[in-house]
Amino acid sequence: MNEDDRPPILRDKHYQAVSAFTPESLLREARRQKAKAYRPVPEICLLDPDGDILRRLVSDGRVCRREDWVCYHTELCVFVEDGLEIGLIGCAVGAAFAVLVAEELFSSGCKLLISMTSSGQVIPISAPPYFILIERALRDEGTSYHYQPPAEYSEAPDLVIETLEGAFDHLEVPVLIGATWTTDAPFRETDQAIDAMRRRGLMAVEMEAAGLYAFARARNRQVVCFAHVTNQLGQIEGDFEKGDADGTTDALGIVLATIKRLTV
Repeated sequence: MNEDDRPPILRDKHYQAVSAFTPESLLREARRQKAKAYRPVPEICLLDPDGDILRRLVSDGRVCRREDWVCYHTELCVFVEDGLEIGLIGCAVGAAFAVLVAEELFSSGCKLLISMTSSGQVIPISAPPYFILIERALRDEGTSYHYQPPAEYSEAPDLVIETLEGAFDHLEVPVLIGATWTTDAPFRETDQAIDAMRRRGLMAVEMEAAGLYAFARARNRQVVCFAHVTNQLGQIEGDFEKGDADGTTDALGIVLATIKRLTV
């Protein structure tokens, strides 16, 4: 297949070229418009696509909104967990949104970004809820193809999975390691597609990891993605139960263990 016969998403991608439009220029103009001075974000940040962690911490009175965060699409909150300052952005759902925010965070001082997204069970390993440390994600979305050449999977940054080996053994909740399916269209998960993903050995379906890992590889950034398996794709009554406090107690324990292992 020559270049012109490929779908548009695979054409005219110059992976080594510098982007004409950058997060730095966007945030510069946003600061000008909003009359805000630059202030670095915390070096450790957390993406919370479902917003459960954010809502819990707001309810507990544990977050402070950063008024100097000038992103047009999100609010940045900060909380402290075991003495560690963590930036938190909720409800950035999907690879395109998550990577947009990741670009802005890393251009503003972030050094480690953790994504904790809910996901649907593909392989019935056990009854949800449980967690998966995502080592690679099938690229069934669009964002990753703007960062890396076509391939089946986006891989976690080098050494991240190895470094986190054993980091969660002290926790009560299981944290598995495996591959997921990243999709842009959750309501197009057909029986035929799910069967195909099971044959590939993919454990769960989510919406961000392939894009975030492609970004991390292309930009040499430290990103870690977790899938919180919370449902069986609505195929049973009583689905989508996440655990204690909507799963936030376990999720925060995993986040803290990840930070301590990767920042020592």
